[in-house]
Amino acid sequence: MTHKYRVIGLTCGGCDATVSRVFSKIKGVESVVVSPDHQTAEIQMSRHIPLAEFQSALREHPKYQIAEAALPPVLENQTADDAPKSWLKTYQPILLIFGYITGTTLLIEYTAGGFDWMRWMRHFMAGFFLVFSFFKLLDVSAFAMSYSSYDIVARRWSGWGYAYPFVELGLGLLFLIDFNAIITNSIAFVVMVLSLIGVVQSLLAKRNFQCACLGAVFKLPMSRITLFEDALMIAMSGAMLVTIVF
Repeated sequence: MTHKYRVIGLTCGGCDATVSRVFSKIKGVESVVVSPDHQTAEIQMSRHIPLAEFQSALREHPKYQIAEAALPPVLENQTADDAPKSWLKTYQPILLIFGYITGTTLLIEYTAGGFDWMRWMRHFMAGFFLVFSFFKLLDVSAFAMSYSSYDIVARRWSGWGYAYPFVELGLGLLFLIDFNAIITNSIAFVVMVLSLIGVVQSLLAKRNFQCACLGAVFKLPMSRITLFEDALMIAMSGAMLVTIVF
């Protein structure tokens, strides 16, 4: 069964992650979808959970209040913002970013007078980490809250969510200046494997989380796109390590 509630107090990019995390801990809750824009929470549950149980769960977060949802608006009053977005529209920001990074790095190879796979992967990874860290650094606290809802390290140590944008920034700079390839790729490989584990667990559990890959700027749902991002970085860093070592 699925119930929709009003949630008052959703004012920042990390609010949805906080409320989702709190409600997900309640026995019987299968998934939580929080919408800060509409101040609502859609909760799928395996048993009937009284409203008082959700209110009790929020006692440690008095900023938020949950109440029964108002009657749904009639279809004629639905605005364009309320209408479901297409897959392409939903993931347009991340697709554009990948397009820009790919195009830029290919142009670098073109101006170099020949295509070198190792150089291209190094520049691609530099661009990836620098651009993605930029969006996370716009609101580090909101990113940390969102990331802690599914990452295996950030769930246990909140400091990792605050450090992660700077780790990405550092990796981007290391790839850009061509610092020790074994050290740089090893760090990237480990960091992305840890990130991938949390993504895989969330997708297998079919729980609805907001992807934190672009921080709190764009609200992207967790999907195979997130899986592809992490897997691509793992594959590239792994391939570079194998090429260098062997």
